[in-house]
This record gives sequence, structure tokens and C-alpha cells, in this order.
Amino acid sequence: MSSDILLALVVAAALTFDFTNGFHDTANVVATSISTRALPPRLAILIAAVLNFIGAFLSLKVAATIASGIVDSGQVTLQVVFAGLIGAIFWNMLTWWFGLPSSSSHALIGGVVGAMLAAHGFGAINGEGLLGKVVIPALVAPVLAFGVAGVAILFIYRIVGRLRPGPATRGFRLGQIASGSLLALAHGTNDAQKTMGIITLALVAHGSLSPVDPQVPFWVVVSAASAIALGTYSGGWRIIRTMGSKIIKMDAAQGFAAQGSGAAVILAATHVGFPLSTTHVISGGVVGAGAAKRVSAVKWGVAGNMAIAWVLTIPAAGLTGGLAYGISALAGGGTQGPAAVCVVIAVAVGALLRSRRVRTPPPIAEEPAV
Repeated sequence: MSSDILLALVVAAALTFDFTNGFHDTANVVATSISTRALPPRLAILIAAVLNFIGAFLSLKVAATIASGIVDSGQVTLQVVFAGLIGAIFWNMLTWWFGLPSSSSHALIGGVVGAMLAAHGFGAINGEGLLGKVVIPALVAPVLAFGVAGVAILFIYRIVGRLRPGPATRGFRLGQIASGSLLALAHGTNDAQKTMGIITLALVAHGSLSPVDPQVPFWVVVSAASAIALGTYSGGWRIIRTMGSKIIKMDAAQGFAAQGSGAAVILAATHVGFPLSTTHVISGGVVGAGAAKRVSAVKWGVAGNMAIAWVLTIPAAGLTGGLAYGISALAGGGTQGPAAVCVVIAVAVGALLRSRRVRTPPPIAEEPAV
């Protein structure tokens, strides 16, 4: 009975992460369409949410990688999965608060790896899988999107350079509806599956699935698809502003090139089962589309802050996941550990909220003139 309650807590935490993934990564899908006025904000977000949901059903290769390709699924416990999710949720909320487009995917992987290290040491980590399926794609993907978007925008400008700006802009705005929809579909094929993989890991730890080639249950697919779609529809406006206007002042042609290159790279990664960061990919496309037109058009300070957040994501989420596991282990087995982690989080959030409510002391009244 205790393990069933703990499994329910882990599934709830996983779906919470999936929701934060949705609203955190909404900007990846819709910011370019909104900033160029190809679509009104609410309609763009609605289309993205629907296509995120549909995309989650198109492939399960990324879910299989998360479930068995990065850590030893035979050593995973429910406490480890819960702690990893806490690390990922913490990093998602922190970067959302500061409006930084960081990787939810790498936050999840970092959280789980950190918790596994705290629980079992390096022997429980599949170093080859982590390097080949996470680290190398993380380095290659944004550079590839940067190059594809840069070449695409130069090619586009050469073709439409002599056309009147008005008709050309309207045409590319229509094109953005198609490219943005494809990007949203691609986002669903990759990001929703990461939560499916985590829940599958939890089911293996619970004993509900075999650790040898576990298959993702259909209810897990539906739940993860629904959570990320709802999160997407809620919208992450802080990050949308960063992606849509703070990196470059984007025109419709650049938006079309960035979205198209991002969708192509993500779909290719999904096909081979790489849990790619959609944030890294679309950011690389946006910067590439801007830099190819004019290097000075890119606000490199903002891009640098994003790069720092990317580098810190896996170690920061891993540290938090490891810390969460440590608190859970000290509190004991069963549901006591996750409950203790939840209490610590509640106390920390309460202290933060109280600190923000501290009133500024009233000004000292001036003495009357003599």
C-alpha cells in the first residue's frame, strides 16, 4: 500500500514537471509567430497546445531512451525518480522566473542523474548513453540549427529580394503558420516523451513493468500528452518576450527560417531517439537567422546569458536532485522521504513569499521650519 501511494506521488510529480515543461517551452514554439504578427498570441498558443498533444503519439523512441538508455533502470527506486523530478521542476521554475529559455529536457536528465549518483554512485549511470545521446546532441543541435537557419535566410533574401515588402511579408506570415505548426508537432514528439520515460522508470521501480526493455503503457502516453498540452496553453509569457524580441528584432522571413530549421532538427533527433533540447534548437535557429542578416542585429549579451543557463542546467538540476534524495533518505523509506522533501519545499517557498511582502518603512516626516 505504501509503495502504491509513493508511485502516485511520483506520477503526480512527473505530470507536474510535464506541465512546467509545457509553459516553460511554449516560447520555443510560438514566440517567433507572435513577434512577427503571423498569429495572435492566444491562437498561436492554442495551435501549439493541440499539436503538442498530437505529436506525443507519433513516436516512443525518446521515451525508451529516458527509460533505459541513461541510467541503470534495475537500480532505480521511486525515491530516486521523485528526487530527480524535484530537481527538474526547481530549475524550470527558477529559469522561468528570470525569463531565461533553458532546457527542460536537460533539467530532467540532470535531476535524475544527480539523484542516481547520490543513491548509487557512478556505477548506476550509463556514461556512454549520457554522452552519446544527451551531451553530444546538446552541443551539435543548436550549432546545426544556427547553420541551417543562416543558410536558409540568405537563400530566402536572394529569392525575394526584389519583391515588394508588403506582399513578401504577408506570404512569409502565412508560411510561419505552417512552419510554426510543424515546430509545435516536433516539440510534442520529443518533449512529451521525456515524462513518459520517467513514469515508465517509476513503474519499473514499483515492479509494475519489467526492467528489461520496458514498454510505455498507453495511459502514460495520454497523461503526458495532456499535461504538456495544458502547460503549453497556459503560456510562459516571460520567456516568450525573451525569445520573441530580446535576442533579435525579427521579420517574418527570419521567423519562417528559424521555425523551419528548428522543426527539421528536432524531428531528425526524435527519429533516432535523442532527447533533444528544443530550447537549444530554436534559440540556435533564431540567432542564426539574425546573425546571417547582420551580426550586430543579435543582442549577444542576452544570448550569452542564455548560454550560461544552458551550461548550468544539468549540474544545477543534478545538485538539486541529489540534495532532494539526501533529504528523502534521511527521513526514511516509503512515503516519509518525499513527504519530508515536500515540507522543506513548502517552508522555503513560504519564506520567499514572506520576504517579498516586507513593507518599506514609511518616510520620516520633515520637521517644520523654525
